[in-house]
Amino acid sequence: MTQTPCSGRVATPISSFLSRHRAAVVLAAVLVAALAYFACRALIWDRGLVITEDAYVEGNLVQVTPQAAGTVIAIGADNTDIVQAGQLLVRLNPLDADLALDRAEAQLARAVRQVRGQFAVAGQMRAAIDQRRVDLARAQTDYERRAPLGRTGAVSQEDIKHAEETLRAAQAALMAAQQQAAANEALVDGMSLEAHPDVAVAAAQVRDAYIAVHRSDLLAPVTGMVTKRAVQVGQRVTPGAALMTIAPLDQVWVTANFKESQLAHLRIGQPVRLTADLYGSAVAYTGRVVGLDAGTGAAFALLPAQNATGNWIKTVQRVPVRIALDRGRLSAHPLRIGLSMRVAVDTHAPSPANRPAPVVAQTYSTAVFDHEDAGARDRVRQIIARNLAASARS
Repeated sequence: MTQTPCSGRVATPISSFLSRHRAAVVLAAVLVAALAYFACRALIWDRGLVITEDAYVEGNLVQVTPQAAGTVIAIGADNTDIVQAGQLLVRLNPLDADLALDRAEAQLARAVRQVRGQFAVAGQMRAAIDQRRVDLARAQTDYERRAPLGRTGAVSQEDIKHAEETLRAAQAALMAAQQQAAANEALVDGMSLEAHPDVAVAAAQVRDAYIAVHRSDLLAPVTGMVTKRAVQVGQRVTPGAALMTIAPLDQVWVTANFKESQLAHLRIGQPVRLTADLYGSAVAYTGRVVGLDAGTGAAFALLPAQNATGNWIKTVQRVPVRIALDRGRLSAHPLRIGLSMRVAVDTHAPSPANRPAPVVAQTYSTAVFDHEDAGARDRVRQIIARNLAASARS
C-alpha cells in the first residue's frame, strides 16, 4: 500500500511537464532529426561534392551592326522578341546604294565597249602592217628597177633619189605600224574580254555596289532574343555602330567561382548538378566541367589588387570554372543570362587529368552572309553579254 502513492507522485510531474512543454519537445525532436539528416548527408551523400552558390548563367551577346552607312527607315524587331537567323531586323534607305549600283553598271558597260574596241583595233593594226609590207615591197621593186638605169643615164638621179626616199619611208611606216600593233597587243594579248583588267575592275565595282544594296537590309546573324535595342527610325547610322543585341539562349553556360581551396580535386570532364534560383530545387540541370580559367577574378580585374603593402590581409581567391549545360533541360526550362545557380561538382566521378583546353571546343558561326553576292556575278555576266551583242550588231 505504501508503493502506490510513491508511483503516483513520480508519474504526475512527468505527465504535467510533457503537457505543458509539448511544443518545445516537438521542436527539439525536429531539430535533432534535421541535424541527423544533414550530418548523414554530409557524411554520405555530399561526400566528394564541391559546392558553390557563387555561380551565374552566361552566354554570347551578338551585336547587330551595319556594314554601310545609311538612314533607318524600318525596324523589324524589339526587345524581348525571339528572332530567327536571317530575319529582317533593320532596313536602311537604299537610294544611295541603288544610285551607286547604276553608276557601276554604266562604268562596266563602258569598259566592255572600250575593251571590245581594243580587240577591234588589234585586227586593224594587223591589216595595216600587211598594207605597209605591200607598200614596202612596191617601193623596193621600184628602187631596184631604177637604180641600174641611173648608171646608164636612162633615169635621172633625181628620180633615183625619190625612189630611195620612198623606200626608206615605206620601211619607217612598216616599223611604226609594227610598234603600234605591239602596243595594242600588249593590252589584249593572251586574255579574253572578261579577263581584261579594265573589265575586271569595273565588274568588281558592280559586285561591290550590288552587295551594298543588299546590305541595306540588316539580318539577324543568329537565332535568339533581342535585347539592348538602341536604334530608332530616322536615325543616321554608321558602319560598326551597335544597333541591337541578340542573345542566343540555347548557347548559354554557367561560370562558377570556386574558392582556391576547392580546386584540389576539380577536374575537366567531371559531372555537375545545378539548380537555378528561378525554378528552385524542383528543376535540376546536369552538365560537365569544360574548363578552368587562366587566373583568379582578382588577377583579371580592371584594377588588380596590390598586395605588396604592410597591412596585407590574406583573402581567399576564387577561380572561374566554365560548366557546359546539357541541352535537354534548357528547352523545357530556359535560363536567362545573369541568373544565379547552385553548382555541385562530383569529384569522385572518373575524369581525365586537369588541362587548360576544354573536352569539346566551343565553335560559333553563322551562314547568313554566305550568299550576299549570289546574284552579283549573274548581273555582271548579263551586262557583259548585252554590250558584246550591241557591239557585234554595230
